[in-house]
Amino acid sequence: MSPDPIERRGRADLHVHTLASDGTASVLEILEVVERTGFLDVIAISDHERIDAALAAQAMAADRGLPFEVVVGEEITTRGGHLLGLFLERRVPPLKSLRWSIEAVHDQGGIAVPAHPLVPIHLSAQAWVLRRLLTDDNPLVHPDAIETFNPTAIGRYGHARSVAFAERHGLPQLGSSDAHASSAVGSAWTSYPGRSAEDLRAAILAGETGAHGIFHGSVDQLGVFGQQLRKRGRDARAELAGRVRRDGTGRDHGYPGSTRRPPRFDPSDKAPR
Repeated sequence: MSPDPIERRGRADLHVHTLASDGTASVLEILEVVERTGFLDVIAISDHERIDAALAAQAMAADRGLPFEVVVGEEITTRGGHLLGLFLERRVPPLKSLRWSIEAVHDQGGIAVPAHPLVPIHLSAQAWVLRRLLTDDNPLVHPDAIETFNPTAIGRYGHARSVAFAERHGLPQLGSSDAHASSAVGSAWTSYPGRSAEDLRAAILAGETGAHGIFHGSVDQLGVFGQQLRKRGRDARAELAGRVRRDGTGRDHGYPGSTRRPPRFDPSDKAPR
C-alpha cells in the first residue's frame, strides 16, 4: 500500500485592503480573484480603521459558498505603529497607544499582530516598544505574532530585522500581501497546519506558522499609487455629488449598499447606486 500523501499546509493572506479604505478593488473583485486562483484558504480584509467591508466580505463569501473563509480584520493606526487586529467582532478605534490597542483586540477574542514592524517610520512598531510589551506582566498586551513578510517597499526594508526579532523572542511569523490592488492578493501568505480559519487561529497561538512571499517591484507599486490617486478623486466627487443632491449617498466603499449614508451592507443591492 502506498503511503498517504502529505497534506499541504493551509495558506492565508491576512492583510488585504478594499475600496472602503485605501484599496482600489471592491469586495466582490477580491473574492473573485481568490476564488479563481484557488491558492488561498483564508483571507482577512484588514482596512484602515474600519471593519464594514470585512463583515460584508464574510457574509458574501458564506452566501456564495466560496471555498475559502474570510476573517474580519482591521489595520489599526496606533501611536506606536500600525497593528493588525484579526478575528474581530467590533472596530477598534485609532490613535490610542499600541499597548491599549493590543489589549482592546484581545478583549474581544482577537489576534493582535504588528504590521510591517521595525521600520524607522511612524507607521511601524519599533523594537524597544515591542520588547517592553513582551515583558509586561499583563499577558493581554503581548502581541501574538508579527508580520515578518510584507512585500511592499516598507516591508522589504524591515524584513531581515523583523525575522531576526521574531526568532529572538519566539514570536510566530506571518506573511501578508498588504494588497491595495486585487492583483497583489496572495503575493505573500502565512502557512499553517490545517485549512480553516480556526486552524489558523490555533496555529498562530501555538507558534506553528510560516511566512512566505515575493517582494513587489517598484513599477508595480507606482502603478497602484496612481490608481489610489484616481480613486481619491472619484471618492471626493461622489461625496460632493451626494451632498449637493441631498440623496443620502456618497463614495463607494466596495460592497452592496455601501454608497448609502451611513454605508451598510445590503445583499439585495446588486450594484452600488
